[in-house]
Amino acid sequence: MAKVQTSSSRPYHIIIFGASGFTGQFVVEELARTMSEGPNGTLKWAVAGRSRPKLEKVLEQAAGVLGKPELRAAVEVLVADVGEPDSLAAMCKQAVIVLNCVGPYRFWGEPVVKACVENGAHCIDICGEPQFLESMQLNYDSQAADKGLYIVGSCGFDSIPADLGVIYTRDQFKGTLTAVESFLTASAGPEGASIHDGTWQSAIYGFADSEKLRNLRKKFGHNPLPVVGSKIKRRSALFYSSEVQQYAVPFMGADPSVVKRTQRFLHEDYQETPVQYGAYAGVGGAANVAKMLIVGVMFWLLVKFSFGRNLLIKYPEFFSFGYFSKDGPSRKQMEGSSFQFAFHGEGYTEGQDPSQGPPNSKIRTLVQGPEAGYVATPITMVQAAITILNEPTALPKK
Repeated sequence: MAKVQTSSSRPYHIIIFGASGFTGQFVVEELARTMSEGPNGTLKWAVAGRSRPKLEKVLEQAAGVLGKPELRAAVEVLVADVGEPDSLAAMCKQAVIVLNCVGPYRFWGEPVVKACVENGAHCIDICGEPQFLESMQLNYDSQAADKGLYIVGSCGFDSIPADLGVIYTRDQFKGTLTAVESFLTASAGPEGASIHDGTWQSAIYGFADSEKLRNLRKKFGHNPLPVVGSKIKRRSALFYSSEVQQYAVPFMGADPSVVKRTQRFLHEDYQETPVQYGAYAGVGGAANVAKMLIVGVMFWLLVKFSFGRNLLIKYPEFFSFGYFSKDGPSRKQMEGSSFQFAFHGEGYTEGQDPSQGPPNSKIRTLVQGPEAGYVATPITMVQAAITILNEPTALPKK
């Protein structure tokens, strides 16, 4: 069973590392909101990062937003730097769980995972980078398992709604669910919408290193998952979706790889029927399609070369028509934004043989939530940590 108790030498249930970053500040606010959900109604926590003054400013900001002036004195500030292994080790020795908000994870994530495993802390991140997620599994799974530790990636909008959406849909289906397609749509209020350029940078490096991801996956030596029932049909790169009544494209985030990894685990360890999965995102009408095509062409041309990547990183607003920015969304933009995930599943009713003909039943699940990147993501990240603290006996054996 996972160790989740604090002690005199490990005083904190949770340490938020990178708390002064753009996403980290909102994770701080969310954890402060939910302290009463910790073990026995309490939660001991701290914030960590490179700059003490910036961390203190984040706590002061959270205290003001939430009307909790006591936060400034009640939450400890720890100085730790991803480039200084000793400082990471000292931080991890004090935490039951480290919430790692420092990205892009392909550059800064592994030292934190390594320090957690070596010093007895569980680690949770909000990474949407398949290459990092799968390389950490390859390099640290056995060490973490030997120590009873959990390294849990993608605990943000990538990929809690998708992974749990598929599982929830399967559990509601009366029979054998064999395939699910998800369709993501997002809505903005009068202030518009924006995404911090940290996500933009992760996408740039992810596309540039796509060949490395393919080579990495070969090292696992996985057998293909069995296809039960009709094989799911891949959609084209751009199509009109009757499911969401707008044009759609394949979803380019971590959701497909995360869902597939979960389905492999459930099949190999629990002998459950694997669910095939396809992920798509709605992009709106013809005007949005035109913008997306222009962005897509520039992106694909530039991402192949180092000077092109530098241009994309330096001018995110220009190359994305203002959708990504170095400042990120304002609080008003976040308040007016929301997301919706529609899961369309098909399968075979009870008593029907999946090897005999096409699926004979369908199901639709709708998952709705607030702004995805900086409202929903802190919620899912914090709840992942609280779940480990409160339900250690329910965690999988490995």
